[in-house]
Amino acid sequence: MHRVKWSSAAVPCRDRSLRHRAPLLWLLLPFLSGLAAGGSGIPGPAAPLLASALVAGGWAAVAAWRNRPGWAPSIVGSLFLAGMASYALHRQPPPDGDGWPVREATLKLRINHTFSPTHASRSVSGMATVTGAEPHLRALVGQEIYFSLTPRKGAGLPERSATVDAIGLLKPVSQNSPAGTWDRSLDQRGYHFQLTLGRMAAVSRPATPYQRFCDRMAERMNALLGTGLGRRPVLAAIYRAMMLGQKRDLGAAQERLFLRSGTMHLFAINGVHIGVVALSLHALFAMARVPSAGAAGLVLAILWLDVDATGASPSAVRAFLMVAAFEAGRMLRRQANPVASLSAAAMATALLAPMDIFTASFQMSYGVVAALCTLGFPLAARLLRRFPPYPNIPECARRRAQRYRAFLQRHLLAGAGVGAAAGLVGGVTGVAFFGLLAPVGLVANLALMPLAFLVITAGVSSLTAGFAGTAGIGLAAGMLSQSSRLFNCAAGIVIWAIAALVGVFTQIPGAYFAAHYRAGWIGPAALAAVLATCLAGYAADWRPRCGGFWPPFVVVAITLVLGVSYSP
Repeated sequence: MHRVKWSSAAVPCRDRSLRHRAPLLWLLLPFLSGLAAGGSGIPGPAAPLLASALVAGGWAAVAAWRNRPGWAPSIVGSLFLAGMASYALHRQPPPDGDGWPVREATLKLRINHTFSPTHASRSVSGMATVTGAEPHLRALVGQEIYFSLTPRKGAGLPERSATVDAIGLLKPVSQNSPAGTWDRSLDQRGYHFQLTLGRMAAVSRPATPYQRFCDRMAERMNALLGTGLGRRPVLAAIYRAMMLGQKRDLGAAQERLFLRSGTMHLFAINGVHIGVVALSLHALFAMARVPSAGAAGLVLAILWLDVDATGASPSAVRAFLMVAAFEAGRMLRRQANPVASLSAAAMATALLAPMDIFTASFQMSYGVVAALCTLGFPLAARLLRRFPPYPNIPECARRRAQRYRAFLQRHLLAGAGVGAAAGLVGGVTGVAFFGLLAPVGLVANLALMPLAFLVITAGVSSLTAGFAGTAGIGLAAGMLSQSSRLFNCAAGIVIWAIAALVGVFTQIPGAYFAAHYRAGWIGPAALAAVLATCLAGYAADWRPRCGGFWPPFVVVAITLVLGVSYSP
């Protein structure tokens, strides 16, 4: 008798992580390139650029209708010019007068967005629109500026949509700042002024009712996540930071450990967080037998409340758009895939808020997700096919120990592929935005990401039970409240393991280095090169004759060796 070899290679199968169609990329990539060209200082008035884009787009339509060559380059050129025009249109016009001196100013500010303050900070910073100013500063009205304010003693932090009276030091943003500096980032986004060392004198108009509702939701979520962890304030702080993005709750030692281990992204409301929350909600609605269309609507509604209640950070809004695009594709019975969803979300962001592409959150969140979709998932699938667990033993014939080992091997290989892709982008952006290179981050993320998923799942379950208990009565309300406490305690155990592992990883020699790019343009260029090689490899199915999976790793290696200075 011939021995049958049970191997995945014996049965031809299509790699589901490859060959996803995303035609929107042909519009997105040249549009983003045009925005980047506008932000790099290439001059371009909006009117001529728009006219040229329309001409190129019209020629592309005529060429395609008449089946003539050249329509594809015309579309690419048209979108590139449209991106440059969009930057010129969205960039704020400078106020009247040149050479504004640094001065003290009293302004009325409508708060548009606030950044989460750190543990040691008594001030809050963010972006606001000037709605009122002193007579000699009337030219500032309508300008969007960056601010840093300290509330009055006993007063709360300024809320989004509120209008406050602020006194501070008004400084112009330098247009000749080196690449990679904060002033350069503000200048690229079209900001001309910043109000620093400010003090919030009064609130002239409170926040909108909807925003106050979101704030009450955030306070309720904060209270529910602390139930059962009152005696463990350190674990409760990490829990709230992971679920609500409240990095200000972290202590100085905690923040330093997570930063040095390359795992600070665990506290960002980003694509990973929103994705796990969406999957958890879908699982809950599936157990409740909710129809798919109703479940999709409920998931999106709850996700948006979660995003808005936690501050509506740009990374959270972009992650919500990605999930919304994926859900829309499923409901319309169209082929939904992560690459197409990512393209749709990025295109919506580029059209609605084009200046956001110059922020760290945009580059890190979209960069990581793009690397995962184009490199991480295919690499994980390739590793699973290359090293299948027990290829000669069918799954039904495996012993219990063999099944456990096969389960562990599959998850380790999948984690290695996904972690390697995330590590490439994290290594490039970590040097650019944090001045830190954490080689231990790859291993740390492989170990901590599955645990973080468990924490987020427990947090979603706790909040669901807690809100349901609030709406319930009698015995049911008590049981749901106890369930919320139980989920929090389970999450606390996992968080304790995460904190212990982070402490171990940061004690490894060479776990982290102080690092800086030798020139400001190296970071953006390296990130663009990594993503370009990922897209090229994905389009070529990562075939060995095209270089296999090595080109992105080679780009990062060259960048870290030749383009980075490791002096403190």
